[in-house]
Amino acid sequence: MPDTITITDDRTGKTVTVPISGGVFPSSALRELDPSLFMYDPAYLSTAACKSEITYLDGDNGILQYRGYPIEQLAEKSTYLEVAYLLLNGELPDKVQLEAWTDDVTHHTFIHENMRKRFVDGFHYDAHPMGMFVSAVAALGTFYRDAKQIDDKESRDKQILRLIAKMPTLAAMCHRFSVGQPFVYPNNDLSFPGNFLNMMWKVGEYEVDPRLERAMDVLFILHADHEQNCGTTAMRVVGSSHADPYSACSAAASALYGPLHGGANEQVVRMLTEIGSIDNVPAFIQEVKSGTGSKLMGFGHRVYKNFDPRATIIKKAAYDVFEVTGKNPLLDIALKLEEAALSDDYFVSRKLYPNVDFYSGLIYQAMGFPVDMFTVLFAIPRTAGWLAHWQELLGDKDQKISRPRQWYTGVEARDYVDLGDRG
Repeated sequence: MPDTITITDDRTGKTVTVPISGGVFPSSALRELDPSLFMYDPAYLSTAACKSEITYLDGDNGILQYRGYPIEQLAEKSTYLEVAYLLLNGELPDKVQLEAWTDDVTHHTFIHENMRKRFVDGFHYDAHPMGMFVSAVAALGTFYRDAKQIDDKESRDKQILRLIAKMPTLAAMCHRFSVGQPFVYPNNDLSFPGNFLNMMWKVGEYEVDPRLERAMDVLFILHADHEQNCGTTAMRVVGSSHADPYSACSAAASALYGPLHGGANEQVVRMLTEIGSIDNVPAFIQEVKSGTGSKLMGFGHRVYKNFDPRATIIKKAAYDVFEVTGKNPLLDIALKLEEAALSDDYFVSRKLYPNVDFYSGLIYQAMGFPVDMFTVLFAIPRTAGWLAHWQELLGDKDQKISRPRQWYTGVEARDYVDLGDRG
Protein backbone atom coordinates (compact mmCIF):
# COMPACT_ATOMS: atom_id res chain seq x y z
CA MET A 1 0.00 0.00 0.00
CA PRO A 2 1.35 3.48 -0.86
CA ASP A 3 2.03 5.81 2.07
CA THR A 4 -0.21 8.52 0.67
CA ILE A 5 -3.71 9.84 1.13
CA THR A 6 -5.92 11.31 -1.57
CA ILE A 7 -8.52 13.95 -0.73
CA THR A 8 -11.23 15.06 -3.11
CA ASP A 9 -13.23 18.27 -2.81
CA ASP A 10 -16.76 17.22 -3.82
CA ARG A 11 -17.69 20.84 -4.52
CA THR A 12 -15.11 21.33 -7.22
CA GLY A 13 -13.95 17.82 -8.08
CA LYS A 14 -10.38 18.86 -7.36
CA THR A 15 -8.15 16.11 -5.95
CA VAL A 16 -4.86 16.25 -4.06
CA THR A 17 -2.56 13.39 -3.01
CA VAL A 18 -0.11 13.93 -0.16
CA PRO A 19 2.37 11.65 1.67
CA ILE A 20 1.70 10.04 5.05
CA SER A 21 4.65 9.77 7.43
CA GLY A 22 4.30 8.24 10.88
CA GLY A 23 0.53 8.33 10.60
CA VAL A 24 0.56 12.07 9.85
CA PHE A 25 -0.24 14.00 6.68
CA PRO A 26 0.41 17.73 6.17
CA SER A 27 -2.48 20.15 6.56
CA SER A 28 -1.19 21.89 3.43
CA ALA A 29 -3.34 19.35 1.54
CA LEU A 30 -6.42 21.33 2.47
CA ARG A 31 -4.84 24.59 1.38
CA GLU A 32 -4.02 23.04 -1.98
CA LEU A 33 -7.67 22.16 -2.44
CA ASP A 34 -9.00 25.49 -1.20
CA PRO A 35 -6.90 28.17 0.59
CA SER A 36 -9.96 29.16 2.63
CA LEU A 37 -10.40 25.66 4.14
CA PHE A 38 -9.36 24.90 7.74
CA MET A 39 -9.96 21.90 10.00
CA TYR A 40 -12.09 22.26 13.12
CA ASP A 41 -10.27 20.26 15.79
CA PRO A 42 -11.33 21.14 19.37
CA ALA A 43 -8.49 20.55 21.86
CA TYR A 44 -6.20 19.55 18.95
CA LEU A 45 -7.14 15.88 19.35
CA SER A 46 -6.20 15.08 15.75
CA THR A 47 -3.63 17.78 15.05
CA ALA A 48 0.16 17.41 15.24
CA ALA A 49 1.42 20.94 15.86
CA CYS A 50 5.10 20.01 15.91
CA LYS A 51 7.67 17.35 15.13
CA SER A 52 9.59 16.06 18.13
CA GLU A 53 12.40 13.61 18.88
CA ILE A 54 12.01 13.74 22.65
CA THR A 55 9.29 11.36 23.84
CA TYR A 56 7.59 8.45 22.11
CA LEU A 57 4.23 7.36 23.46
CA ASP A 58 2.21 4.42 22.12
CA GLY A 59 -1.02 4.45 24.09
CA ASP A 60 -2.46 1.33 22.47
CA ASN A 61 0.48 -0.81 23.57
CA GLY A 62 1.43 0.92 26.80
CA ILE A 63 4.84 2.14 25.62
CA LEU A 64 6.64 5.24 26.90
CA GLN A 65 10.17 6.08 25.80
CA TYR A 66 12.47 9.04 26.38
CA ARG A 67 14.77 9.50 23.36
CA GLY A 68 14.20 5.83 22.51
CA TYR A 69 14.94 4.44 25.99
CA PRO A 70 12.05 2.52 27.64
CA ILE A 71 10.78 4.22 30.80
CA GLU A 72 11.14 0.90 32.67
CA GLN A 73 14.92 0.81 32.06
CA LEU A 74 15.42 4.46 32.93
CA ALA A 75 13.44 4.15 36.17
CA GLU A 76 15.47 1.10 37.19
CA LYS A 77 18.98 2.20 36.20
CA SER A 78 19.14 6.01 36.01
CA THR A 79 18.90 9.04 38.22
CA TYR A 80 16.68 12.01 37.47
CA LEU A 81 19.65 14.18 36.54
CA GLU A 82 20.78 11.56 34.01
CA VAL A 83 17.28 11.55 32.51
CA ALA A 84 17.14 15.35 32.44
CA TYR A 85 20.45 15.36 30.57
CA LEU A 86 19.07 12.76 28.15
CA LEU A 87 15.94 14.77 27.43
CA LEU A 88 17.92 17.94 26.80
CA ASN A 89 20.86 16.46 24.88
CA GLY A 90 19.50 13.40 23.13
CA GLU A 91 21.92 10.93 24.73
CA LEU A 92 22.60 9.62 28.21
CA PRO A 93 25.72 11.24 29.69
CA ASP A 94 28.98 9.36 30.08
CA LYS A 95 30.72 9.44 33.46
CA VAL A 96 32.60 12.69 32.84
CA GLN A 97 29.55 14.45 31.41
CA LEU A 98 27.36 13.31 34.31
CA GLU A 99 29.85 14.52 36.90
CA ALA A 100 30.08 17.93 35.22
CA TRP A 101 26.30 18.21 34.78
CA THR A 102 25.60 17.15 38.39
CA ASP A 103 28.18 19.63 39.68
CA ASP A 104 26.67 22.45 37.62
CA VAL A 105 23.14 21.73 38.83
CA THR A 106 24.25 21.30 42.43
CA HIS A 107 25.98 24.69 42.48
CA HIS A 108 23.02 26.58 41.00
CA THR A 109 20.42 25.56 43.57
CA PHE A 110 20.57 28.78 45.59
CA ILE A 111 18.12 31.62 44.89
CA HIS A 112 18.55 35.36 45.40
CA GLU A 113 17.84 36.50 48.95
CA ASN A 114 15.25 38.98 47.70
CA MET A 115 13.14 36.05 46.47
CA ARG A 116 12.99 34.74 50.00
CA LYS A 117 12.91 37.96 52.01
CA ARG A 118 10.74 40.22 49.86
CA PHE A 119 8.90 38.30 47.18
CA VAL A 120 7.56 35.36 49.18
CA ASP A 121 6.76 37.41 52.25
CA GLY A 122 4.32 39.38 50.12
CA PHE A 123 1.95 36.41 49.84
CA HIS A 124 -0.99 35.91 52.17
CA TYR A 125 -0.27 33.45 54.97
CA ASP A 126 -2.61 30.80 53.51
CA ALA A 127 -1.59 31.15 49.85
CA HIS A 128 -1.70 27.93 47.83
CA PRO A 129 1.84 26.59 47.29
CA MET A 130 1.25 26.05 43.57
CA GLY A 131 -0.01 29.59 43.10
CA MET A 132 3.12 30.85 44.84
CA PHE A 133 5.29 28.52 42.79
CA VAL A 134 3.86 29.69 39.45
CA SER A 135 4.51 33.31 40.43
CA ALA A 136 7.99 32.55 41.78
CA VAL A 137 9.09 30.85 38.55
CA ALA A 138 8.07 33.88 36.49
CA ALA A 139 9.70 36.25 38.97
CA LEU A 140 12.95 34.27 38.90
CA GLY A 141 13.63 35.48 35.37
CA THR A 142 13.77 39.09 36.51
CA PHE A 143 16.97 38.35 38.43
CA TYR A 144 18.92 37.49 35.27
CA ARG A 145 19.47 40.19 32.66
CA ASP A 146 20.52 37.58 30.10
CA ALA A 147 17.24 35.63 30.45
CA LYS A 148 15.82 37.04 27.24
CA GLN A 149 18.91 36.35 25.14
CA ILE A 150 17.39 33.21 23.71
CA ASP A 151 19.21 33.53 20.36
CA ASP A 152 22.47 32.85 22.18
CA LYS A 153 23.02 29.14 22.93
CA GLU A 154 25.33 29.82 25.86
CA SER A 155 22.66 32.00 27.45
CA ARG A 156 19.93 29.41 26.76
CA ASP A 157 22.00 26.67 28.38
CA LYS A 158 22.57 28.85 31.42
CA GLN A 159 18.85 29.50 31.88
CA ILE A 160 18.08 25.79 31.48
CA LEU A 161 20.63 24.95 34.15
CA ARG A 162 19.27 27.60 36.50
CA LEU A 163 15.67 26.49 36.13
CA ILE A 164 16.31 22.78 36.69
CA ALA A 165 18.56 23.52 39.68
CA LYS A 166 16.33 26.07 41.39
CA MET A 167 12.91 24.45 40.96
CA PRO A 168 13.26 22.24 44.10
CA THR A 169 14.43 25.27 46.09
CA LEU A 170 11.42 27.33 44.99
CA ALA A 171 9.08 24.41 45.71
CA ALA A 172 10.41 23.86 49.23
CA MET A 173 10.38 27.61 49.87
CA CYS A 174 6.68 27.83 48.92
CA HIS A 175 5.78 24.85 51.09
CA ARG A 176 7.60 26.07 54.18
CA PHE A 177 6.08 29.53 53.86
CA SER A 178 2.59 28.02 53.57
CA VAL A 179 3.05 26.06 56.82
CA GLY A 180 4.85 28.85 58.70
CA GLN A 181 8.29 27.22 58.81
CA PRO A 182 11.63 28.97 58.18
CA PHE A 183 13.43 28.65 54.85
CA VAL A 184 16.06 25.89 54.57
CA TYR A 185 19.05 26.61 52.33
CA PRO A 186 20.15 24.00 49.77
CA ASN A 187 22.77 21.49 50.88
CA ASN A 188 25.26 20.91 48.05
CA ASP A 189 26.53 17.71 49.68
CA LEU A 190 23.24 15.95 48.94
CA SER A 191 21.82 14.46 45.77
CA PHE A 192 19.13 16.25 43.74
CA PRO A 193 16.19 14.44 45.41
CA GLY A 194 17.97 14.27 48.76
CA ASN A 195 18.52 18.02 48.79
CA PHE A 196 14.84 18.60 48.00
CA LEU A 197 13.67 16.34 50.83
CA ASN A 198 16.10 18.04 53.21
CA MET A 199 14.79 21.51 52.27
CA MET A 200 11.23 20.29 52.73
CA TRP A 201 11.47 18.57 56.09
CA LYS A 202 14.54 19.71 57.97
CA VAL A 203 13.75 20.69 61.54
CA GLY A 204 16.87 20.50 63.69
CA GLU A 205 18.77 17.36 62.70
CA TYR A 206 17.29 15.54 59.71
CA GLU A 207 18.75 12.62 57.80
CA VAL A 208 17.31 11.65 54.42
CA ASP A 209 16.38 7.96 54.23
CA PRO A 210 18.01 6.52 51.09
CA ARG A 211 14.85 4.56 50.23
CA LEU A 212 12.75 7.72 50.21
CA GLU A 213 15.50 9.49 48.31
CA ARG A 214 15.44 6.81 45.59
CA ALA A 215 11.63 6.76 45.48
CA MET A 216 11.65 10.52 44.94
CA ASP A 217 14.19 10.10 42.15
CA VAL A 218 12.01 7.46 40.45
CA LEU A 219 8.93 9.66 40.72
CA PHE A 220 10.88 12.52 39.16
CA ILE A 221 11.95 10.25 36.28
CA LEU A 222 8.39 9.06 35.62
CA HIS A 223 7.09 12.63 35.47
CA ALA A 224 9.97 14.17 33.51
CA ASP A 225 8.09 14.31 30.19
CA HIS A 226 4.92 13.02 28.59
CA GLU A 227 4.76 14.26 25.02
CA GLN A 228 2.37 17.08 23.98
CA ASN A 229 0.20 17.43 27.07
CA CYS A 230 -1.48 20.66 28.13
CA GLY A 231 1.49 22.06 30.07
CA THR A 232 4.05 21.19 27.41
CA THR A 233 1.85 22.72 24.74
CA ALA A 234 1.59 25.88 26.85
CA MET A 235 5.40 25.92 27.09
CA ARG A 236 5.70 25.67 23.32
CA VAL A 237 2.98 28.23 22.57
CA VAL A 238 4.45 30.86 24.90
CA GLY A 239 7.98 29.95 23.82
CA SER A 240 7.01 30.48 20.18
CA SER A 241 6.71 34.21 20.92
CA HIS A 242 10.39 34.08 22.03
CA ALA A 243 9.46 34.85 25.61
CA ASP A 244 12.16 34.01 28.15
CA PRO A 245 12.09 30.41 29.49
CA TYR A 246 11.05 31.51 32.99
CA SER A 247 7.85 33.07 31.63
CA ALA A 248 7.23 30.03 29.43
CA CYS A 249 7.82 27.63 32.34
CA SER A 250 5.48 29.66 34.50
CA ALA A 251 2.81 29.35 31.80
CA ALA A 252 3.36 25.58 31.65
CA ALA A 253 3.11 25.35 35.45
CA SER A 254 -0.09 27.40 35.32
CA ALA A 255 -1.57 24.82 32.96
CA LEU A 256 -0.48 22.11 35.38
CA TYR A 257 -2.23 24.00 38.20
CA GLY A 258 -5.58 23.21 36.59
CA PRO A 259 -7.33 20.21 38.20
CA LEU A 260 -7.89 18.54 34.82
CA HIS A 261 -4.13 18.40 34.22
CA GLY A 262 -2.05 18.17 37.37
CA GLY A 263 -4.71 17.41 39.97
CA ALA A 264 -5.49 13.77 39.19
CA ASN A 265 -3.51 12.20 42.06
CA GLU A 266 -5.09 14.68 44.49
CA GLN A 267 -8.52 13.53 43.29
CA VAL A 268 -7.50 9.89 43.85
CA VAL A 269 -6.59 10.59 47.47
CA ARG A 270 -9.88 12.42 48.01
CA MET A 271 -11.80 9.52 46.40
CA LEU A 272 -10.11 6.90 48.60
CA THR A 273 -10.72 9.04 51.68
CA GLU A 274 -14.41 9.35 50.82
CA ILE A 275 -14.73 5.58 50.30
CA GLY A 276 -13.36 5.24 53.82
CA SER A 277 -13.18 1.45 54.14
CA ILE A 278 -12.61 -1.65 52.02
CA ASP A 279 -16.14 -2.70 53.01
CA ASN A 280 -17.48 0.25 51.02
CA VAL A 281 -15.64 -0.64 47.79
CA PRO A 282 -18.36 -2.88 46.24
CA ALA A 283 -21.02 -0.21 46.72
CA PHE A 284 -18.68 2.41 45.29
CA ILE A 285 -18.02 0.25 42.23
CA GLN A 286 -21.74 -0.16 41.62
CA GLU A 287 -22.24 3.57 41.99
CA VAL A 288 -19.56 4.26 39.40
CA LYS A 289 -21.08 1.74 36.98
CA SER A 290 -24.53 3.27 37.34
CA GLY A 291 -23.18 6.56 36.00
CA THR A 292 -25.26 8.52 38.49
CA GLY A 293 -22.76 9.15 41.25
CA SER A 294 -19.04 9.00 41.91
CA LYS A 295 -16.29 8.76 39.31
CA LEU A 296 -13.42 6.28 39.38
CA MET A 297 -10.32 8.44 39.61
CA GLY A 298 -6.83 7.20 38.71
CA PHE A 299 -8.07 4.70 36.14
CA GLY A 300 -7.85 5.12 32.39
CA HIS A 301 -5.95 7.79 30.53
CA ARG A 302 -6.53 10.21 27.69
CA VAL A 303 -3.69 8.60 25.73
CA TYR A 304 -3.17 5.10 27.16
CA LYS A 305 -5.80 2.70 25.83
CA ASN A 306 -4.07 -0.28 27.39
CA PHE A 307 -2.06 0.15 30.61
CA ASP A 308 0.07 3.02 31.81
CA PRO A 309 3.65 1.65 31.94
CA ARG A 310 4.46 4.07 34.75
CA ALA A 311 1.78 2.56 37.00
CA THR A 312 3.62 -0.75 37.52
CA ILE A 313 6.84 1.06 38.39
CA ILE A 314 5.16 3.44 40.80
CA LYS A 315 3.27 0.64 42.55
CA LYS A 316 6.57 -1.02 43.42
CA ALA A 317 7.96 2.32 44.61
CA ALA A 318 4.92 2.66 46.87
CA TYR A 319 5.81 -0.50 48.76
CA ASP A 320 9.41 0.67 49.13
CA VAL A 321 8.18 3.92 50.65
CA PHE A 322 5.72 2.19 53.00
CA GLU A 323 8.60 0.11 54.39
CA VAL A 324 9.97 3.38 55.75
CA THR A 325 6.84 5.36 56.57
CA GLY A 326 4.47 2.58 57.52
CA LYS A 327 1.53 1.62 55.38
CA ASN A 328 -0.70 4.43 54.19
CA PRO A 329 -4.16 3.66 55.65
CA LEU A 330 -5.65 4.27 52.22
CA LEU A 331 -3.51 1.54 50.60
CA ASP A 332 -5.86 -1.31 51.49
CA ILE A 333 -8.76 0.59 49.95
CA ALA A 334 -6.69 1.27 46.83
CA LEU A 335 -5.70 -2.39 46.45
CA LYS A 336 -9.27 -3.56 46.94
CA LEU A 337 -10.52 -1.00 44.46
CA GLU A 338 -7.89 -2.04 41.90
CA GLU A 339 -8.75 -5.72 42.38
CA ALA A 340 -12.48 -5.07 42.01
CA ALA A 341 -12.08 -2.92 38.90
CA LEU A 342 -9.66 -5.26 37.12
CA SER A 343 -12.00 -8.24 37.66
CA ASP A 344 -15.08 -6.43 36.42
CA ASP A 345 -15.81 -6.63 32.70
CA TYR A 346 -17.38 -3.16 32.83
CA PHE A 347 -13.96 -1.59 33.45
CA VAL A 348 -11.86 -4.15 31.57
CA SER A 349 -13.92 -3.81 28.38
CA ARG A 350 -13.46 -0.05 28.57
CA LYS A 351 -9.71 -0.54 29.11
CA LEU A 352 -9.78 1.33 32.41
CA TYR A 353 -6.52 0.33 34.08
CA PRO A 354 -4.70 2.11 36.92
CA ASN A 355 -2.56 5.02 35.76
CA VAL A 356 0.43 6.76 37.31
CA ASP A 357 -1.79 8.99 39.44
CA PHE A 358 -3.48 6.09 41.23
CA TYR A 359 -0.46 5.38 43.46
CA SER A 360 1.60 8.59 43.30
CA GLY A 361 -0.75 10.45 45.63
CA LEU A 362 -0.52 7.65 48.21
CA ILE A 363 3.28 7.82 48.07
CA TYR A 364 3.35 11.60 48.45
CA GLN A 365 0.89 11.44 51.32
CA ALA A 366 2.90 8.72 53.10
CA MET A 367 6.05 10.83 52.75
CA GLY A 368 4.30 13.73 54.47
CA PHE A 369 3.50 15.98 51.52
CA PRO A 370 0.23 17.87 51.90
CA VAL A 371 -2.26 17.50 49.06
CA ASP A 372 -1.70 21.15 48.07
CA MET A 373 1.89 20.25 47.14
CA PHE A 374 1.05 17.45 44.70
CA THR A 375 1.05 19.64 41.58
CA VAL A 376 4.25 21.35 42.70
CA LEU A 377 5.89 17.93 42.94
CA PHE A 378 4.74 17.31 39.36
CA ALA A 379 6.26 20.60 38.13
CA ILE A 380 9.75 20.04 39.54
CA PRO A 381 10.72 17.11 37.27
CA ARG A 382 8.52 18.17 34.34
CA THR A 383 10.71 21.27 34.03
CA ALA A 384 13.33 19.18 32.22
CA GLY A 385 10.75 18.05 29.67
CA TRP A 386 9.35 21.55 29.24
CA LEU A 387 12.82 22.94 28.59
CA ALA A 388 13.71 20.14 26.18
CA HIS A 389 10.61 21.03 24.14
CA TRP A 390 11.37 24.77 24.38
CA GLN A 391 14.88 24.13 23.12
CA GLU A 392 13.60 21.89 20.32
CA LEU A 393 11.00 24.48 19.31
CA LEU A 394 13.61 27.23 18.95
CA GLY A 395 15.71 24.99 16.71
CA ASP A 396 12.82 23.98 14.44
CA LYS A 397 12.86 26.15 11.32
CA ASP A 398 9.28 25.12 10.46
CA GLN A 399 7.94 26.73 13.64
CA LYS A 400 6.53 30.24 13.85
CA ILE A 401 4.68 32.10 16.56
CA SER A 402 1.62 30.01 17.43
CA ARG A 403 -1.55 31.37 15.84
CA PRO A 404 -4.41 28.84 15.56
CA ARG A 405 -7.35 29.72 13.37
CA GLN A 406 -10.89 30.03 14.66
CA TRP A 407 -14.30 29.10 13.32
CA TYR A 408 -16.33 32.28 13.70
CA THR A 409 -19.93 31.55 14.70
CA GLY A 410 -21.04 35.07 15.71
CA VAL A 411 -23.49 37.42 14.04
CA GLU A 412 -23.03 38.81 10.56
CA ALA A 413 -21.74 42.34 10.05
CA ARG A 414 -24.21 45.01 11.17
CA ASP A 415 -24.36 48.81 11.44
CA TYR A 416 -23.72 50.62 14.69
CA VAL A 417 -26.80 52.12 16.36
CA ASP A 418 -26.29 55.31 18.37
CA LEU A 419 -27.13 55.22 22.05
CA GLY A 420 -30.06 57.58 21.57
CA ASP A 421 -31.67 55.18 19.10
CA ARG A 422 -31.22 52.16 21.35
CA GLY A 423 -34.03 53.30 23.67
